[in-house]
Amino acid sequence: MKNFKIHKFQRPRVLIVGCGDVGMRLLPLLTPHFRVFATTSQRERCAELRAAGAVPLVADLDHPASLRRLTGLAPWVIHLAPPPAEGVLDSRTRNLTAILPEQGRLVYISTTGVYGDCGGARFDESRPVAPRNGRALRRVDAERTLRRWARRSGAALSILRVPGIYAADRLPLKRLQQGTPALIAADDVYTNHIHADDLAAIIAKALFRALPHRIYHAVDDSEMKMAEYFDAVADAFQLPRPPRLPRAELQQVVTPALLSFMSESRRLDNGRIRRELGVRLRYPTVISMLERKDV
Repeated sequence: MKNFKIHKFQRPRVLIVGCGDVGMRLLPLLTPHFRVFATTSQRERCAELRAAGAVPLVADLDHPASLRRLTGLAPWVIHLAPPPAEGVLDSRTRNLTAILPEQGRLVYISTTGVYGDCGGARFDESRPVAPRNGRALRRVDAERTLRRWARRSGAALSILRVPGIYAADRLPLKRLQQGTPALIAADDVYTNHIHADDLAAIIAKALFRALPHRIYHAVDDSEMKMAEYFDAVADAFQLPRPPRLPRAELQQVVTPALLSFMSESRRLDNGRIRRELGVRLRYPTVISMLERKDV
């Protein structure tokens, strides 16, 4: 981004769709170079977005009529909004494509959950998707919807597949305080992570450097099983480590949604974000953040 120079009166426009926590971390990286428009479905957040340097726009992806004012607004788009909570289709992304510009550039933030359970295998972005639950199916539908739009419009689409996002204020402290059990080592799964600040930086780099129609794993270097992650956070905050249970017993005491997170094991290669985007992670691993006491 250091080589990207535009006269302040000629700044291009970028639209952030769904400007939540990661979007707020992204704004300081974009406002020096862009006139940033940011959508929110909560009118009370407009002052917060304006103070951060964005032009707030109230829009609801569940109501297409509210999106009309976004038509052709910006040639650069960052799609951070999640799919609906139910179903197998992402109606929100389908509604969004109706107002997206032709021949623009879009970065979509998807999820590593699209791969399903990989048995702990390590792999790169060439692995086919195999979603196992509704949440992942909706993300796959969003990716395919955006690919169709990009082919039809001639736009440059880049997809970032993102794992569990953490930060000082995004750690599983409540779970640890409640004593929610984790899996024994023999049943445990590999889990992937990215710090919210590093994700914001990856998105900004993707906007400038990502190859068209390219998928990237936006993950850090951590190679941890899930219970090891909980143990590390517990130790950092001087909390009791969670009890460990076999899977057969755990599924009797946790919700189906939580069990689904604890049933998929994979290790994602992140070499592409380093080679093609020039990413240098501020927090290469979860442990590096905890040891730096940035919590």
